[in-house]
Amino acid sequence: MKRIGEMTSEFGVTARTLRYYEELGLLSPVRTEGGSRQYPPADIARMKLIERGKRYGFSLEEIKEMILLFDKDRSGRVQLERTIRYGDEKLEEIDERIRELEDMREELTALRAKFAKKLNQTEGGNG
Repeated sequence: MKRIGEMTSEFGVTARTLRYYEELGLLSPVRTEGGSRQYPPADIARMKLIERGKRYGFSLEEIKEMILLFDKDRSGRVQLERTIRYGDEKLEEIDERIRELEDMREELTALRAKFAKKLNQTEGGNG
């Protein structure tokens, strides 16, 4: 079990973020007699999944769905199928973004060459 301060340090999030994840049903900390939160190993594992999902650009709703699917199907099959589907969608988004960036790079390279040529002509005409 980890206290909220340990979780914020380990995962680089605020206590408010942890409470928000709790409101969303992503985390289920245990309350001590004094009312403080204690995060069991399952929540620590979930935080690792949340962190990874966010790093890859998944929404919290998608992350929540993937995490909660395991609770419904302990074989993990449904969770894996959904994760693969979301992964495929994310890969398509990334590929599209790469194409957009490549097009932008080509356009900018062409414009830069055009401007450099114009600059050289301007310098040549003044000298």
